[in-house]
Amino acid sequence: MQDETKRKTADELNDKPFLDLQNFHLAGIIPVAGHKLDFGMEWDECLSPISPNYTLIENAIYECAWAGCDTIWVVVNDDMAPLLRHRIGERIQDPIYVTNKFATAQKNYQKHIPIFYVPIHPKDRDKRDCLAWSVLHGAVSCLKISDFLSKWIKPDKYYVSFPFSVFNSFDLRQHRRKIRSKNNFYVTKNGLSVEDNLYASFTFGKEEFVKYRRIIRQKGTGMYDPESPKDERGIHTERLPIEERYSARHFDLQDVFIDLDVSEDNSVEPSWYYDIGSWEEYCAFLSTEESKKIKRPNPIVMGYREFNKIGLDNDPKT
Repeated sequence: MQDETKRKTADELNDKPFLDLQNFHLAGIIPVAGHKLDFGMEWDECLSPISPNYTLIENAIYECAWAGCDTIWVVVNDDMAPLLRHRIGERIQDPIYVTNKFATAQKNYQKHIPIFYVPIHPKDRDKRDCLAWSVLHGAVSCLKISDFLSKWIKPDKYYVSFPFSVFNSFDLRQHRRKIRSKNNFYVTKNGLSVEDNLYASFTFGKEEFVKYRRIIRQKGTGMYDPESPKDERGIHTERLPIEERYSARHFDLQDVFIDLDVSEDNSVEPSWYYDIGSWEEYCAFLSTEESKKIKRPNPIVMGYREFNKIGLDNDPKT
């Protein structure tokens, strides 16, 4: 019984063989939980508008669509997930398929990208739920759920889009083949990337996931002092000061995403890029000329949509 219920390791969960790009699953990860800006609002800052009827979280989802993601996973806590789902819905259209001028019947060439909402596990709340952990939690949630269905739909790569940055996502169009590959890909600004604490998008795979998760587990502190003596049960006897406990919840991006293989061949610098990590940066972006060019995507691409429910009988009385 114990052997049947044991958890699968990361290697066992990633036993999907790589065939070709036609079967490639690029999962988009949008971390919302574990990060708080200085806006001071009751709702999450990702719902702040950057143009009429267009928010930061919707811009991140639109970016994932341009990057070629097959699924999108929004990591958000339970208290905010209903509001985001009410605003966004459950799917978005791939903009490339919508704008295909060579298709005789465009409705037959549309590609739906499902959107899933994943909460942070309660055991991680206020302990290691930093923005970097939200990225890793979204990746492992996508992997486990896909593995439960079939190994053939497991993600081959993860594309991380932060809702706290804005750039011309159309620039990703010509780099889709590089993004949807076994090599990592990075969005940069003046040579800087997520390794320099920018909210710049990037991709990672299984090996990088294991490395990033190990960094959080090894660098982060717990409740007890690891240098204190142990009792007969092997548990440390002295507790750390309150301000030193669970240090992983305060980790920045540059503390986790380190030693990146950024080069000119696997990166792109958009025509313009703005970080929105504070109220001052948010105001500075709204005063730029680029902010005036941003508009909500076509309703065919982004509009509130839900998937039809499965296994429900029609009521004969209606």
